[in-house]
Amino acid sequence: MRVRHNVRAVLLEGDRLVFLRRRWPGCSPYCTTVGGGVEPYDAGLEAALRREVMEELGATIGPATEFLTLTEPDDKVTVVRHYFRAEVLDMDPARRGGPELDDADTGDFSPVRVAPDASAVAALELQPPELVRYLCEHARTWIA
Repeated sequence: MRVRHNVRAVLLEGDRLVFLRRRWPGCSPYCTTVGGGVEPYDAGLEAALRREVMEELGATIGPATEFLTLTEPDDKVTVVRHYFRAEVLDMDPARRGGPELDDADTGDFSPVRVAPDASAVAALELQPPELVRYLCEHARTWIA
């Protein structure tokens, strides 16, 4: 069975968590973590994470710490999702790039900032539920 690795980021910017709001043509907007698939040319998980954060938000991040790993087995491919937290060092939407931005069918990407508390995180309707539970229990402790 094939294994596909995916990296996702919960970003910290000051006292806020940063997620990505996606708007697809003809669909309701939703929020998600920044990230995507690890490509063969990526030097590793963290390199893939940094590439995805730059592509989707135009942001650079500080040290990244993996806090959750979820595995989704399937008949053809097992997806391993690696969730990291990292601090945003700077963000400039003009630096965004990547194949998603060149395809009108992929919609719009924009950052959304929320307080690190359970009610704000729950209101985003993030998936998967394991991530939401973890964030509701631990995200407040991430803010120094």
